[in-house]
Amino acid sequence: MPFYDKGDVRIRYEEAGSGFPLLVTPGGGLNSRVSNWPTAVINAMEEFKNDFHCITMDQRNANSGESSGPIPVDDPWGAFADDQLGLMDHLGIREFFFMGYCIGGPFALKLIERAPERVVAAVLCQPVGHRPELPDHMYNGGRNNWAPALLAQRPDLTMETIEAYLHNLFRVQPDFVYSVSRDFVRSCQTPMLVMPDDTPGHPYQVSMDIAALAPKAEVTVYPWKEPKDLWVKTVHQVRDFLKAHLPVAAAH
Repeated sequence: MPFYDKGDVRIRYEEAGSGFPLLVTPGGGLNSRVSNWPTAVINAMEEFKNDFHCITMDQRNANSGESSGPIPVDDPWGAFADDQLGLMDHLGIREFFFMGYCIGGPFALKLIERAPERVVAAVLCQPVGHRPELPDHMYNGGRNNWAPALLAQRPDLTMETIEAYLHNLFRVQPDFVYSVSRDFVRSCQTPMLVMPDDTPGHPYQVSMDIAALAPKAEVTVYPWKEPKDLWVKTVHQVRDFLKAHLPVAAAH
C-alpha cells in the first residue's frame, strides 16, 4: 500500500489499470476509505481498470483508513481538495477524471472550483447534500459516528475542535452541496454526470439541482441500482460519458 507524504499529512492510495487517469473516491462520508470499495454500489476500481488508470485513496482521518493529518478547521473542503490534488502531483498527473461517491459529490465540485483546468470531467455518484427538513443530518452523523472513534485514536484532538470542523463542513453553507455555492455550479463549464440517489444524506433534489444548474451536466435515470440490467446500462453510461470526454491526445 503506497503512501504519499506532504508536511504533516500522510495519504494512503492505490492504483489499478492503465490509460487516462481516473481518481475515484468511495462513499462513507468522513470515513471514505479504500476498504469501502467491495461493498460500493459500483466497485470503480474493478469496473473501470480496463479503461482507465484508476487511483483511489483513504481520505484524511477516515476511521479504519491509513491517511492522517491535522483537522483543518479553517478550510475543511479545501483541505480535502489539497490532499487529492497533492496525490495527483505526487503521481506526476496533470489532467484527470474524477468520480466521487456520496461525500465525493461535494469533493468533485470543490476540486473543480480549485483546479478547473485539471479536472477534465466528473461523475457525481449519489452526491451528499443538504436536506432542509433534516438540516443537521450530516453534522450529527459526523459527531456521533465519526468523531468518537477518531478521538479514541488521537489524544491530540478535542471534541471542541471536531465540532468546529463539522460546523465549517456542514453548517456554514447550509444549502445544496456544502462545499461550493449554486452560483459557482451555474458558471461551471466542466462536463459532469450526476447519478441521483434519495436517502437522508443524499437528497434527490440536490442531484436534480446540480443537473439543472451546471451548464454541461447530464443525469442518469433514477432509480438505477435495480434491476441488474439497468445497473449494467448505467455503468456503461458512466464509461461512455468518460470516454466521450477524453482529451484528444489521450483518445488516440
